[in-house]
Amino acid sequence: MRLPDEQLRAGHIPADLYRQIPPGTDLHHVVIVQQAPRSYTGPIALTLVVVAGSVVVLLVIAYVTQIIAASIVSVLSATCGIGYTLNRTSKRRKTPSALSK
Repeated sequence: MRLPDEQLRAGHIPADLYRQIPPGTDLHHVVIVQQAPRSYTGPIALTLVVVAGSVVVLLVIAYVTQIIAASIVSVLSATCGIGYTLNRTSKRRKTPSALSK
């Protein structure tokens, strides 16, 4: 019996608790109530909810920023004649015959 929990389960009363028992009490009828072990389900669930909420907030901010940018570009192109284009340039591999020339 190394741990205090093992002592309590075996029916031994630790000295500090033994001093708190009133004199004349029958020790065979003494019940020691222990606090239940801590459950980590709540804090883990709370952490997951906070992380998921943060991801959702960041996605909403990105979506709203995209909508605002698109509306600004459309307003500027309609009023000032400013255009917005996306160029996708691809890196093409040169054929071996083109390299030998």
